[in-house]
Amino acid sequence: MGKIGFDNDKYLKLQTKKIRERIDAFGGKLYLEFGGKLFDDYHASRVLPGFKPDSKVRMLLEMKDDAELVVVISAHDIEKNKRRGDLGITYDSDVLRLIDAFREIGLYVGSVVITHYHNQSAAVAFQKRLESLGVKSYRHYPIPDYPANTELIVSDNGYGKNEYIETSRKLVVVTAPGPGSGKMATCLSQLYHEYKRGISAGYAKFETFPVWNLPLKHPVNLAYEAATADLNDMNMIDPYHLDAYGVKSVNYNRDVEIFPVLNTMLEKILGKSPYKSPTDMGVNMAGDCIFDDEVVCEASKQEVLRRYYNTLCTNRQGMGDESEVYKIELIMNQLGISTKDRRAAEAAITVAESSGMPAVALQFEDGTIVTGKTSPLLGASAALLLNALKYLAGIDHEKDLIAREIIEPIQILKTEHMGNHNPRLHTDEVLIALSICAVTDTDAAKALAQLSALRGCEAHASVILSRVDENVFQKLGINITYEPKYQTKKLYHA
Repeated sequence: MGKIGFDNDKYLKLQTKKIRERIDAFGGKLYLEFGGKLFDDYHASRVLPGFKPDSKVRMLLEMKDDAELVVVISAHDIEKNKRRGDLGITYDSDVLRLIDAFREIGLYVGSVVITHYHNQSAAVAFQKRLESLGVKSYRHYPIPDYPANTELIVSDNGYGKNEYIETSRKLVVVTAPGPGSGKMATCLSQLYHEYKRGISAGYAKFETFPVWNLPLKHPVNLAYEAATADLNDMNMIDPYHLDAYGVKSVNYNRDVEIFPVLNTMLEKILGKSPYKSPTDMGVNMAGDCIFDDEVVCEASKQEVLRRYYNTLCTNRQGMGDESEVYKIELIMNQLGISTKDRRAAEAAITVAESSGMPAVALQFEDGTIVTGKTSPLLGASAALLLNALKYLAGIDHEKDLIAREIIEPIQILKTEHMGNHNPRLHTDEVLIALSICAVTDTDAAKALAQLSALRGCEAHASVILSRVDENVFQKLGINITYEPKYQTKKLYHA
């Protein structure tokens, strides 16, 4: 466990209290738009050391008897087979994954809403699939000139055309697989329908970042800009909050830009808007739970560097834009950091250049760096894992934890029976082999017992890793980055 700078228990208490207060302020019903990830919020846990990746879900579990979830997905994203970059699965598959995950921990999922619906064949098929699985679903339709034409939007020909979502709890959490799904429009559409039915309800927004009560150029907020470079988000002082209260608070450009329109909609629906600024709409208490700013600042700087390498690699793979790289470079300049501040990167490149083979380096919390390079038996990532585990377990570096007699049959299986051209073991294969050896070898067992100690370590590879190795590092909680280079000059990289 590394240094922490965020009080997660305090966060859960404050956040739950804040949401309950907002529910009461609106007469007992709140539509809460949830930005970011409910599950596995690893960005938050990286920039706010001490923040648990499942904190938002744990907070909802404190209110589970009062809460239900509505999952929103855009028909456009279904049609385009849009995928989550971190999981590699389509948004429609992620909707099902989220429902399973919520139900598994005892949270009630009321329904799925398909937004931007106009009989797209893939959206029609997805709704039929939901029905066959016993999941309630609703359709929300495109509104011409959205969001500018507020007269049309807040009318029976606008929100009024959308299907009314039947809800039964005080807190309705509206979430989605990713941005642009239509969460805010879903919340406002529901407010319109509720007030037509004489039911008091309100709207609020839960965005962890940017943290409104940290300075504009605080590393945590700059790390958020780096994370959303592809969306071209920009942090800014909320001018409406400053004008209303004389207090500086941080928001981001899209919320500030849409606020006048949103405010007009709320006035038309509720008679009077309850908010004077975009900041007013939020319920985020994360900024009040930071107790060691130095730790948080350093973690955020490392996150910016990770995002930089990730963007370089995304561009190398033909899926990004140079402007994203330039934006993060500007952020790095503001923070006074460079790639030299990622020590694992320098170590990996040094080993790769001296050996002429791909290499991976890992840095422990105490500053110690362990490396691994490609050999005839092991890939660089697999070699690194074994070397790191030996270091943690106090085992001699020269000791072979997995005998050649065990590795060679696996290689034969891969090349002669499975059709693979690369005989070297990947990280998943080497961990399985180590587990087998641990049954009879005490050193292998000692090494395997150290796996959890790798969580939170920083690592870097001299080449773009395979999806298999990347997934293993992710599951182990290792923060991996890599150079924007391929190991070979092939056109296709699995």
